[in-house]
Amino acid sequence: MTLQDLLAGATARLDAAALAYGHGTTNAHDEAAWLVLWQLGLPLDSDLGTLATRPVTEAEAQAANALIQRRIATRQPAAYLTREAWLQGVPFYVDERSIVPRSFIAELIADGGFDAWLSEDTRQVLDLCTGNGSLAVLAAMAWPDIQVTGADLSADALAVARINVDKHGLQERITLVESDGLAACPGPWDLILCNPPYVNAGSMAALPPEYRAEPELALAGGADGMDFVRRLLRDAPARMTENAVLVLEIGNEREHFEAAFPHLLPDWLETSAGSDQVLLLTRDMLALPEDAA
Repeated sequence: MTLQDLLAGATARLDAAALAYGHGTTNAHDEAAWLVLWQLGLPLDSDLGTLATRPVTEAEAQAANALIQRRIATRQPAAYLTREAWLQGVPFYVDERSIVPRSFIAELIADGGFDAWLSEDTRQVLDLCTGNGSLAVLAAMAWPDIQVTGADLSADALAVARINVDKHGLQERITLVESDGLAACPGPWDLILCNPPYVNAGSMAALPPEYRAEPELALAGGADGMDFVRRLLRDAPARMTENAVLVLEIGNEREHFEAAFPHLLPDWLETSAGSDQVLLLTRDMLALPEDAA
């Protein structure tokens, strides 16, 4: 058997199982490649064309097929099975205590998508709802002169974040804080990054098992998905410096966001999923009275 044969069989099995994707891959082929390469100890960015004829031993095939079967039987995201997720080419540890990292804010950090709103005075950065700490780590890597605080309500998620901060040797630049929203994060902050729980109740009820495997605390945003966001936008201005900005991910909830905050006129940032997933608000925008609209 060759690697190509093994991948073809794994892809067919995942396809037939009608799984849900979105935790690092978007289709059965890429998910099969991730799991098989990981099980065989091969780099995840390997050239599959070059490796197509690589012989696979019976023991390797059995191990890889067992992992594929676990994916099908448990309906857990692949990242929970491998204990590893990649974001912008950077590896992160992850397990069931935290959401699988996939924020579009990571793209914007890497691509300089909101650098124009920052300045040489941007020093104190808050990654609110940090989860496994991936955005905090990516921010520290992107801007070597900043100090980052990663905050989360979940002590379990912060334990995972600690693993990643230590893994990337950023203990001197990233502080982790347990906080209910901004309660334990007085600032003032020059930049707030936040990928909060924003999934509305109807969407939560329809989530496939792969998403229900993640902590509900990190996903559920109430009836319209805006419960956490309302508190954040209420409390943020008092904790931001004069020229500070807030970068907020809301996924597919733009309609609900605009209904909840009709007086706000955010800048919508372009990502690979379009320009309605992540928004930016300055302190001045947030301070605009509701009757100003």
